[in-house]
Amino acid sequence: MKQSVMTRTLVSIAFAATAAAASAQNWTPQKNVEIVAASGPGGSNDKTARTIERGLAAMKLVPATMTVVNKPGGGGNIAATYVAQRAGDPHTLLVATSSNASNHIVGATTLTYSDFTPIAMMLQDYVVFAVAANSPMTSGKDLADRFRKDPRSVSVGFANTFGGSRHVAAGLLLKALGGNPRDLKTVVFKGSAEAIPALLGGHIDLAVIGAGNAVSHVANGRMRVLAVGAPQRLTGVLANAPTWREQGVNVVSGSWRGLFAPKNLNAAQIAYWENALRKVSETPEWKSDLEKNFWSPHFLTGAALKKELEQEYAADKAVLVDLGLAKH
Repeated sequence: MKQSVMTRTLVSIAFAATAAAASAQNWTPQKNVEIVAASGPGGSNDKTARTIERGLAAMKLVPATMTVVNKPGGGGNIAATYVAQRAGDPHTLLVATSSNASNHIVGATTLTYSDFTPIAMMLQDYVVFAVAANSPMTSGKDLADRFRKDPRSVSVGFANTFGGSRHVAAGLLLKALGGNPRDLKTVVFKGSAEAIPALLGGHIDLAVIGAGNAVSHVANGRMRVLAVGAPQRLTGVLANAPTWREQGVNVVSGSWRGLFAPKNLNAAQIAYWENALRKVSETPEWKSDLEKNFWSPHFLTGAALKKELEQEYAADKAVLVDLGLAKH
């Protein structure tokens, strides 16, 4: 009798464990999913959020409603803090960027990638180094010569904070040319929408901006791209713009974007979002959106993602130390 009771008990425990495992493996969102973007409508993070949302919805990968929540300000810290405060909630996702590392290094926030659950890296948004069409600088060589002779003779504008990815890109360039990144003459704008008019109006000499932000101005003949920070040439309107590597300068720089969740998600919740985002990244629609925005595909999850985040943090820290901005 005792053996029979014990057997039934063990069977019950095993059944409960199996049911729990199955339930975890089959996790799906149970309520509205917020995709949080650290920019206003139309900004790069907002575009990324809405492109991902559109892909998830089109493939019916999320059996719940989804909302893009805009949390601009603080160099991305307002959005990051909003998500970080929701530990354990798999229904809140942050459009994460390279600034999540740089903001921590410069002391603008205590949060870094280890304070979240990194889900997936989705794309790279490479920078371009642009001048007004009437600029005396007509090539990357012209800019390099100016930087080598007198870095402070070139006013460099970018968004949206000192120590951000655009500032890092400019610092990498000057360092690659043998200069001191601290000698940059920089002007920081709230967004590319402010930096570009300043460039075209002759108020700054050079703008370091996302490739997609340059396209319409290059097309209408008002802007010239001296070099792109990508490992190979971009397409379309920017196809004639050479890379820095083509011009003998070993600089590759941009800003990745992907999705982070709050801390303390379980394995099933992480796997759900990884699988959903992988499916989105493989669709023709996603690839078309990347091409339209001049973004480059770069999908990573799991250990590969963690390794890249660690490497990026170390590389950014080295540049920000050179710029005199590192606090951590």
